[in-house]
Amino acid sequence: MKIETNLTLFHRLHQISRLLTKRANQALQPFDLYSAQWTVIYTLKTKGTLTQRELCEYLAVEAPPLTRNVQRLVKKGLVRQICGKDKRTKRIELTEEAHLQYPTWERAMADVKQQLMEGVSADTEEQLDKLLVEWLSTIEQETCHDQREES
Repeated sequence: MKIETNLTLFHRLHQISRLLTKRANQALQPFDLYSAQWTVIYTLKTKGTLTQRELCEYLAVEAPPLTRNVQRLVKKGLVRQICGKDKRTKRIELTEEAHLQYPTWERAMADVKQQLMEGVSADTEEQLDKLLVEWLSTIEQETCHDQREES
């Protein structure tokens, strides 16, 4: 018996993700940044200082690639790591330089978003955002539940 599956939605989401990353990388290239680094910067700007573990969990990425991106941002003088009470815990925050440059990077990313959303009504954009927030929340809840069961 053949199992019918329609994976078109997931395929399209993957394509969109790849294209968004490509366009973000192009927009950030003049600033010697990549989309993965921008994601760290954006998260720290919007959420404030976080531990590396909190960043991993929020961004849903494994520790090794996040560590590499954080180290690159440290070398560029855009983030700093602060040792907590427990020497194994490092808090990560934006530097003053990053705060100064942030509006320029934000404008570049806003321009990309505007280009990519051209022709999409404000209502449709709002609906899409709402659906994505709901879906993300559901996935995160399931992930937390699965992790608790594994423990």
